[in-house]
Amino acid sequence: YRPSSAYDSPYWTTNSGAPVWNNNSSLTVGLRGPILLEDYHLVEKLANFDRERIPERVVHARGASAKGFFETTHDISKLTCADFLRGPGVQTPIIARFSTVIHERGSPETLRDPRGFAVKFYTREGNFDLVGNNFPVFFIRDGMKFPDMVHALKPNPKSHIQENWRVLDFFSHHPESLHMFTFLFDDIGIPQDYRHMDGSGVNTYTLINKVGKAHYVKFHWRPTCGVKSLLEDEAIKVGGSNHSHATQDLYDSIVAGNYPEWKLFIQIIDPDHEDKYEFDPLDVTKTWPEDIVPLQPVGRMVLNKNIDNFFAENEQLAFCPGIVVPGVYYSDDKLLQTRIFSYSDTQRHRLGPNYLQLPVNAPKCAHHNNHHEGFMNIMHRDEEVNYFPSRYDHIGHAERYPTPAAIYTGKRERCIIQKENNFKQPGERYRSFTPDRKERFITRWIDALSDPRVTHEIRSIWISYWSQADKSLGQKLASRLNVRPSL
Repeated sequence: YRPSSAYDSPYWTTNSGAPVWNNNSSLTVGLRGPILLEDYHLVEKLANFDRERIPERVVHARGASAKGFFETTHDISKLTCADFLRGPGVQTPIIARFSTVIHERGSPETLRDPRGFAVKFYTREGNFDLVGNNFPVFFIRDGMKFPDMVHALKPNPKSHIQENWRVLDFFSHHPESLHMFTFLFDDIGIPQDYRHMDGSGVNTYTLINKVGKAHYVKFHWRPTCGVKSLLEDEAIKVGGSNHSHATQDLYDSIVAGNYPEWKLFIQIIDPDHEDKYEFDPLDVTKTWPEDIVPLQPVGRMVLNKNIDNFFAENEQLAFCPGIVVPGVYYSDDKLLQTRIFSYSDTQRHRLGPNYLQLPVNAPKCAHHNNHHEGFMNIMHRDEEVNYFPSRYDHIGHAERYPTPAAIYTGKRERCIIQKENNFKQPGERYRSFTPDRKERFITRWIDALSDPRVTHEIRSIWISYWSQADKSLGQKLASRLNVRPSL
């Protein structure tokens, strides 16, 4: 039984099913007397209304979702034993959510901000959540810094205004952020809409095949309609006329039968050979150069159905990078290791401990465990045995499947990775820009560094960083800001 509001009653009722003969007027003493507390329907109606809003996401609060399918188009069974990737032609139902990151649920979709790109695969072996962004790198490589990073990017707690001086102050301590800023302050920092942007798993995962061989993997989505962005003047016009333009574009495109589609590619590195690269494959602030680690096609995602209800299938939709299936596993990427805990923890706070029982989050395959009771439990149970093992309950262990078999040795440490190499890839990306694109990138940095509360010290640090990435870039920033670069 699944509760439904699909007009299965010819008249209004209370939540408990009692008929409501008047849904227009409160119960009063006489025609003009005070309202009676015994008006159960009124109290219930107001109480439900007062609780309609759940805590919004700390990040990715503003978003839109759609449903569709993923189809495997290429055979990668040599790399993974994942059932949904078992061969060409296999289709798996999915739901995808796109989002801005920093601002509130009602904020415009035209702000310069990373975009979330999350896909939930409803496979025959359970759900797989591929939770990423539209950029292939991230600001920081250690989750210890994540709360502080979000605080710096969020509005000032005193004025509730997002301010450049706070952002530049925090990241001046973290030069690994430069690579991410070459994406965020680039033209692609404001996507035209959700259909015209790339997606990336960002973190390094692991694929394991049926004999237990593991490979590091990066996931990449490429839109078939191409990548398009908004420049500042365009973003002001679009956002000023419709602050939900990307949500509407996604919805209207599906209604019109113009189904958004992305191709999925992977990059593969053998962990046995990871030392030969000048970057650490587990460093989330680095890309894997495609000329060294080529893209391999895997499949395609098509969004061909809009969600039925925004609250049920967008606000209650919950993702966690820890939700994987046999054949896909984590790596020792420090940021991924942190996200495995943090994402599920925030959903338990936001939606409750049984959030995976909500229809949009629940697996579509058969599933069974003894996790039960707690707030908002909607699982029907009539069994008498809720412990394991038992001679009365014959449900046992699943067949064992391969997982990475790495052996770890070392002492407890809090340390920075050895191959930081913070400046090479940002410099290479900047030099790949056309002259006009470089100029817009520089202009955005001049604007940010011209914040009156950005100190001379902070400006000097940033000019030093950009000089180490590209000498000419540092010189141009220094000249326009009248600051001497100091390496």
